[in-house]
Amino acid sequence: MKKALILIDIQNDYFPGGRFELNQPDAAAQNAKRALDYFRKKGRPIFHVQHINTNAEAPFFIANTAGVNIHPLVSPFPGESLIVKNTPDSFVNTDLFQSLNELGIKQVVICGMMSHMCIDTTVRSAKRLGLAIELLSDACTTRDLRWENTPVPAKLVHATFMAALQNTFADVKETMTFIKSDP
Repeated sequence: MKKALILIDIQNDYFPGGRFELNQPDAAAQNAKRALDYFRKKGRPIFHVQHINTNAEAPFFIANTAGVNIHPLVSPFPGESLIVKNTPDSFVNTDLFQSLNELGIKQVVICGMMSHMCIDTTVRSAKRLGLAIELLSDACTTRDLRWENTPVPAKLVHATFMAALQNTFADVKETMTFIKSDP
């Protein structure tokens, strides 16, 4: 089955010095780069997703700032698709699904940022749209959250969302496991 890679929101604002730093974004981006390099070597379709907030008062991903740019580690090459979105879901008000259909893609490999928001939302939408999904757990990351008065560490947030998506919505695996088992 023909596969495409979807890299979601691996943008400068999530890295040290950005407006909304995540937990260990460099480690996740390195694994995303491994997947990206693998797809490039195989000549498979690649979709970079970039979130741009339409609200100028939003805390991050503001248009025309350095923070909105895709991180240099995984910057698109000429010919690779760039999908711009304004919501957590990479399929809402974008041509991502249409582009996948035009290429006959029925299976996607997803990675990126944030596990509890854009990754979760996009994976669930992809499943609803009938796509088979492989989710690269170590090529995703998130941040510490707080529920009422309880701090929830990023590692626990990430693990919870990967566990929730496993089996019902996606085949969740580490990047090297995916690369080694991919036909």
